[in-house]
Amino acid sequence: MLTRSPLSISSTAEVAPPRFLASRVKAGFSPVAGSQPATEIIEQVRSRLRLQELRAGDRLPTERELSAQFGVSRNSVRQALRSMQEQGLLEIRKGPSGGAVIRDHGAGSVATVLSDLFALGTIRPQDLTEMRVLVGTEVVRLACARASEAEFDRLEANVAAAEEAVRENDLARRTELNLEFHKLLARMTGNALLVAVADAVVGITGQFVSAIERTPNRYVMPFRRRLLRQLRARDAAAATDEMRRHLQRQEVLYLKAHARMQKSR
Repeated sequence: MLTRSPLSISSTAEVAPPRFLASRVKAGFSPVAGSQPATEIIEQVRSRLRLQELRAGDRLPTERELSAQFGVSRNSVRQALRSMQEQGLLEIRKGPSGGAVIRDHGAGSVATVLSDLFALGTIRPQDLTEMRVLVGTEVVRLACARASEAEFDRLEANVAAAEEAVRENDLARRTELNLEFHKLLARMTGNALLVAVADAVVGITGQFVSAIERTPNRYVMPFRRRLLRQLRARDAAAATDEMRRHLQRQEVLYLKAHARMQKSR
């Protein structure tokens, strides 16, 4: 089984103190001279990230220092920092050890962008359901090969909690746990890019499901149990086929429900 570093699913993980930049970014940033200083500032920060001169957890210089390095007003610096915060590159921390810090989970910006595209109609419901099949089957294939027994145990606990939510007729909790199920699966792959894409797809699915009829319980929970058995047996062929058939069934149900909703408007 492939050895890998675990990917945390929690969004409330302990935050490490920010690191100073002096050891890596010795020369500071370069002055900008164009008509869109905020855009040029952002591009310089992104360039430093690509060169790994900036990394997750690094704290940028103060607004005053950035203003001097870039040769622009502090208003332009603030505009650039706000944009990078909205894009998921930075978080702005308060207090003596605060400031603009490179985010450790910048992949969240992928979900934000795709969620906006779905809300605008650029990503259509049929695009979403098709992508769920493509991503979901590949996630299961890799999870069979790479997941640990502890990760299977966490997945089983999720299924048990979802079954309890069904018995209590707690639809909101059941939906939350069902979406979390797919996030847990994605983290079993150990592939950070696939996790980012899967999280984005799960987020959009949550938006979509909240507006349409939910999938009947009689299909979902038995599927979860069968998939768990196949994952524990590391039967990639059976698990992948199970996931594909389930997601294709959901695709039909979701698109029919969406069509009915559109007709009723």
